[in-house]
Amino acid sequence: MMNRLSWLSMTRWLGTSDGPGRPPAERDPGSPGDGDAERPWRYRAIWISDVHLGTPNSRAALLLDFLRASESDFLYLVGDIVDGWQLKQRWYWPQSHNDVVQKILRKARKGTQVVLIPGNHDEFLRMFDHQEFGRVTLAHQAVHRTADGRSLLVLHGDQFDNIVKNAWWLAKLGDEAYELALRLNRFFNHFRLKLGYPYWSLSAYLKGKVKNAVCFVSSFEEAVVRESRHLKVDGIVCGHIHKAEMRMINGILYCNGGDWVESCTALVEHHDGRLEVLHWAELGAGSREAAASR
Repeated sequence: MMNRLSWLSMTRWLGTSDGPGRPPAERDPGSPGDGDAERPWRYRAIWISDVHLGTPNSRAALLLDFLRASESDFLYLVGDIVDGWQLKQRWYWPQSHNDVVQKILRKARKGTQVVLIPGNHDEFLRMFDHQEFGRVTLAHQAVHRTADGRSLLVLHGDQFDNIVKNAWWLAKLGDEAYELALRLNRFFNHFRLKLGYPYWSLSAYLKGKVKNAVCFVSSFEEAVVRESRHLKVDGIVCGHIHKAEMRMINGILYCNGGDWVESCTALVEHHDGRLEVLHWAELGAGSREAAASR
């Protein structure tokens, strides 16, 4: 039987009661976007993960900029889109977070194939596996075939995190420490923007300097690559560790879409099958957020 809280969370999230990359080379030939003379960038597929809507650290305004500026045939939401862990402690849902959800639903209504793959922070959605809500399909994992014929396994990746699997209390403690680091990061960048400096992730820098964190990332990457080889796919797209990456590991293409609390990155597929990690904040999309901080 469905847990009532999970169902309410599901309907709130979907808004329905019906149960450093380079700029891309291709432009949409259609009409310009709302109030903007520029036309959207067109891709074959887009992967975004770890948005953590429902927390003050989610950079929803930047994500909304990206969603408005881009169109795709496929849109994969690769887990932790909503942060159920934090929402259980206190409700936080500003209009910008609702706008992101509505924009995704609008894309689905207009024909984009939207696939939502829950992560550990939005694990309450996993009970709806293989169901469709608001034209958004939920699945625990998916296989995407690129335009040039490669098969990519798409999953969040928390199942390869031994702390999440075997020491849930430690994962929660680590989550609280990470939230603190992100709050410091938010204040740090508030003053950087006032001084005219671009966004720079203090928390990501600190993670990169901690030996244990570097070892964890390396172990995680090796584990997901082993799973890809076992399933006989050409590559894998995941999230979870908040570190955008695209490289070959032992003959398997490893891709991580990063996150939208620190790096503001997305993985995209061009129409010829090329894959690229876009660093949205570095492509000049931070002007709205900077203006709002001044």
